[in-house]
Amino acid sequence: MKSVALLITLLGLVMASGSLAAPVDKPVRKDRSTLPITIKSNEMSADNNGKTAIFSGKVVAKQGDITIFSDKLIVNYAEKNGEVDKVEATGNVRIVQQNRTGIASQAVYDSHDGRITLTGTPNPKVMQGSDSVSGKVITYYVDDDRSTVTGGGDPNARVEAVINPPARKGSAGGR
Repeated sequence: MKSVALLITLLGLVMASGSLAAPVDKPVRKDRSTLPITIKSNEMSADNNGKTAIFSGKVVAKQGDITIFSDKLIVNYAEKNGEVDKVEATGNVRIVQQNRTGIASQAVYDSHDGRITLTGTPNPKVMQGSDSVSGKVITYYVDDDRSTVTGGGDPNARVEAVINPPARKGSAGGR
């Protein structure tokens, strides 16, 4: 379960990583490793020999200010040390942290590469306020604190970013 905390933390970081092109105040990142994790689902099955834990049916995983919603959450553990190898959230994936929301049909965290990848149809999207970015693949590189949004190798696919100007204080009608 400690591994699921890492997934929740990392998926939350994709929201805070500056993946939107608009400059925003970076939220203070919290050390979530000491916070309790609550995972609710209709079912849970664990296979110690297979090194997996599967949560299915209206999955809600919450730690601190990050909540992940999905139809299924699969945690794969490494054979020799029991550390998280890969975590996959599938089906109606929604990740919420403060005023940021990421949506995708699949989110995968690969601990070896330190990478979280959002994919699926429709295209994954990250929104903050009225700003958003979407593409076929949204990838967050944990160790480098950077993210990319691509067309997933499709020459016809495009990345779309909607960036609204900041509201001005004391201005009438934006003038």
